[in-house]
Parts: sequence; structure tokens; C-alpha cells
Amino acid sequence: MDKNESYMDQALALAKKAFQKDEVPVGVVLVLGDKVIAKAYNTRQHSHDATNHAEIIAIKKACKKVKDFRLNDVVMYVTLEPCLMCLGAILNSRIKTVYFGAKNNKENAMDINELAKQAELNHVTEFVGGVKEQECSQLITLYFKNKRHTSL
Repeated sequence: MDKNESYMDQALALAKKAFQKDEVPVGVVLVLGDKVIAKAYNTRQHSHDATNHAEIIAIKKACKKVKDFRLNDVVMYVTLEPCLMCLGAILNSRIKTVYFGAKNNKENAMDINELAKQAELNHVTEFVGGVKEQECSQLITLYFKNKRHTSL
């Protein structure tokens, strides 16, 4: 197993925690060098806070840990392609690379790399999709399938 899959496994474990807490199952791991500096999962439902996406929570933790808003050499592993709000936070915190699992077809009508390039910022973040895509997609699909089934 390569390091990207290993870190994504950690993000998947966090997503499963979110799933168990009836949150949209998204998990994030932020890595600097070879060290995990922040982890998070969605807490939007229970916190009643629309901004409590896993990416935002993890970015806040990492910034506090490194005592800087610039996360230039940080790599993010996230189970679901970031939404537009999280994309903004990723670009503003200057994260180096984002590896994501499942594609976010509902939120992103355009390719996330194209959106990032259009931001015309001094910093360029690279987005790489498909890391453990099947496992990540299955968890998200199961969550929403269960939601639809219980709401009938």
C-alpha cells in the first residue's frame, strides 16, 4: 500500500465515525512532511453550523498547530471532493496538494482543478482524485441511501 492510500485509509476511518454519528461521512487528514498534523470529520448536523465541514475543521486545527494561516507544504487527504466553500478555504490556506476519493458530482459542475485555476491566486493547489475512490464512494452512497430510506 502506498502512502496516499494509507493516509486515505485514515480519512476513511474518520468518515466512518461521522457516518456513525449521522453526519455526512467525510473525513480529512492533513499531513506535513510525514506527520499527520490535523484530522477531522463533518460535524455540521450536530453543531448546527453550516461551515463545519471536515476540511474547514482540519484547516483550522492545522493553522493553530503551525501558528500560521499558510499551509504551503501541507497535503490534504479527503474522502469526498471538496465543495466550493472548502475549495476557498483550501486555496486561501495555500495547501500544496489535495488527494480526494469520491467525486462530488452534486456540488461541482466544473472540474475542481479548473475552478482553482480560475481563482487567479498567487498559490496553485494541485487536486488529485480517485484515491480509494470505490471505498469512499460506497460510504457516501450508503449514507444517502439510508437517509432516503428512513425519510420515506
